[in-house]
Amino acid sequence: MERIKGRPKSSEGRLEKEIRVYDLLDALGVEYERIDHEPAMTMEVCEEIDASLGALICKNLFLCNRQETDFYLLMMPANKPFKTKDLSAQIGSSRLSFATAEHMEELIDITPGSVSVMGLMNDSEGRVKLLVDKDVLAEEYVGCHPCINTSSLRIKTKDLVSKIIPTLKHEMTVVSL
Repeated sequence: MERIKGRPKSSEGRLEKEIRVYDLLDALGVEYERIDHEPAMTMEVCEEIDASLGALICKNLFLCNRQETDFYLLMMPANKPFKTKDLSAQIGSSRLSFATAEHMEELIDITPGSVSVMGLMNDSEGRVKLLVDKDVLAEEYVGCHPCINTSSLRIKTKDLVSKIIPTLKHEMTVVSL
């Protein structure tokens, strides 16, 4: 897998939502590297990609409360176990579960297997709350999809926190899992 600096030379064969991610990063002056690959549908494939990227492997989970009225995007290290009870207690929410694919598409314009913090750019109503495990913030780089799971990006964590998230108009809640 080859790391390429910046956006693809051509947008041919790329989805509009992916191109919007590159447009956003370029407009913010965020440097990033990209790897194009086959669809990343398992954590094992993601591990191989992220090893090539040299970035933290993040699990990106799209969650909701029991009533399906509150939605969350959780970024956490892939090697950490996810315990719903622990997270629910920290954010003061009723029991959390995985949100449906329909909610994912409706709220952040992403399909299962492509969940990424970049999807928050599609949540103009601010319905999705961003939760980030503290260990993600300790890493120099994070890896994420540009709203599609056939490419992965390497972004400096400090750029994610200081430039990207504020531009997405979503507050970040730091959690400890």
